[in-house]
Parts: sequence; C-alpha cells; structure tokens
Amino acid sequence: VVDDGSWNREDVAPVHQEFARDPRFNFILLPKNVGKRKAQIAAIRCSSGDLVLNVDSDTILASDMVGKLALRMQDAEIGAAMGQLTASNRNATWLTGLIDMEYWLACNEERAAQARFGAVMCCCGPCAMYRRSALDLLLDQYEAQYFRGKPSDFGEDRHLTILMLKAGFRTEYVSDAYAATLVPDGLGPYLRQQLRWARSTFRDTLLALRLLPGLDPYLTLDVIGQNLGPLLLAFSVVTGIAQVAVTGTVPWWTVLMIASMTFVRCAVAAFRARQLRFLAFSLHTPINIFLLLPVKAYALCTLSNREWLSR
Repeated sequence: VVDDGSWNREDVAPVHQEFARDPRFNFILLPKNVGKRKAQIAAIRCSSGDLVLNVDSDTILASDMVGKLALRMQDAEIGAAMGQLTASNRNATWLTGLIDMEYWLACNEERAAQARFGAVMCCCGPCAMYRRSALDLLLDQYEAQYFRGKPSDFGEDRHLTILMLKAGFRTEYVSDAYAATLVPDGLGPYLRQQLRWARSTFRDTLLALRLLPGLDPYLTLDVIGQNLGPLLLAFSVVTGIAQVAVTGTVPWWTVLMIASMTFVRCAVAAFRARQLRFLAFSLHTPINIFLLLPVKAYALCTLSNREWLSR
C-alpha cells in the first residue's frame, strides 16, 4: 500500500498501524508526493510475486476477478491483462450513467476487438495485471519517459501497455473479470479527466505507430479510425456551423447522418448488452461534439502541460 506523501499523515497513521499488524500488508510511506507512476514503481520494486496487480484506491474488485486474470496470465506470451471496468457510482447522476455505458463500450467493443488480435492498446490503470519478468525488462524505460524534455507524470497505463507490446508481449482483455471504479459525477471533473487522458493519448500515439507494422493489420485500422474519426466529425461540425453562418440554412444531411450513426451505435450496444438503457447513450453525442472535441483540440495545443487536473 503506497501512501504518496499524504499531507495528513498523522490522521491516517492509525489506519497504517492497524493494518501493519497483518503480515499480508506492507506500507510504503513516501516522504513527499511524487505522482502515481513513481508511487506505482516504488511498490513494484518492493513486491516479489510473479504477477503484479495494480489497483487504484477507488477500485472495487469482484471476488473472482484476480483468479480470472491470473488464469489468463498462465500463457507466458501475455505481458498484461485487464478486466471489464464498470462505474461503482453509475446511479449517482445522469453523467455517471453515461460514463458507465461509455466504459462498457470501450471494454466490450474496442478492447475486446483489440484482444482478438493480441494487442489491447491500453490496459486501464484502475485494475491491470502485469507479468513481473516483463516489468523487470521495462521498468527503467517506464520510469524515464520524457516528453519535450520534461518527465511524463500521467498516462502511465497506456505507456506501460505500449512498452509491453514493444517488447514482444501480448496484452489481453478478460471480459468476465469485473472491477468497479469511481467516475466523475459532474461535467467539470469529467472534462478535466478527459483533457488529461487526451494529452497522454496524443503523446503515446507516435510511439504506438512504430509498433503497428509488427502487429495485425486490424490494429492499424483501429488506430487510424480512432484518430481520424474525431477529426472528420469536427470537420463536419465546423463546416455545418459555417453553412449556417454564411447561408442561413441548416445542414440537414449532416445532422441526419450524425443522428443515424448515433442511433445505430446505441441500438447495437443495447442489443449486445441486452439493456435498453444503452439507447440513452445517444445523449453522449452532443457532449462529444460540443465539449469533448474542443477539449481534445485544446489538449493537442497544450501537450507539454503536466498538471494532473483532478486534485
């Protein structure tokens, strides 16, 4: 258990003392706040197991989750594996409900498809299992990541996954290994989270591009689609706004196309998940167009910013 330089160390000391009596617990009290990546590395260097499971403080594991990941990791070619993430507070607000559906789609469409071809491109930080022998090879590279001459302090899950693939290991998704994590319940925290994630994604995309020739061609299509799709959507929105401003007419074909694609996506998700609530995921489209696309554009212009943003 890593305490990354808590300012209220005296307040949490009784908790440390209580659990320190249990031989299964080992507390690492860092003298100052150094960030998630270095705190994680401190724990990895002190641990001894053949498999290393990273779990965030706001993550709750299903009772059989560890066993199911460990079973998949019996294949020596697999360097990392992640389970299916859900939102533990999905019923708190309308936004947490949308984020829970967003996680389902990210896991059961994107990650599941990538795993089919042996390369999940990001084993999510809240809960991912790694092979120690692979970590031993990569830990120094992982710790020493720099961007424009400055240390990279976030995006640790995506970068470590890419390093695993670069070293020749496969990465996996285990759909029946469940973990629930706390998600933002307001637009402000959600957009700050998305800004941090967008910066880390852009930073690691160039590194990922170098891997693609050695991976299945589907992964090339996937990476191109994930980066080209938002650009095309942004272009459609900008040209639509320009048409309204210049001609005073509404671009109904653009609106109809976006609405149709949204309906098809949500209907397919509702069918696959056997849950009608996924039809409500159509509300995510205006959030994506009017909030997330500008956030991604801002992230691209501020890639050197190292702020964590969610504290």
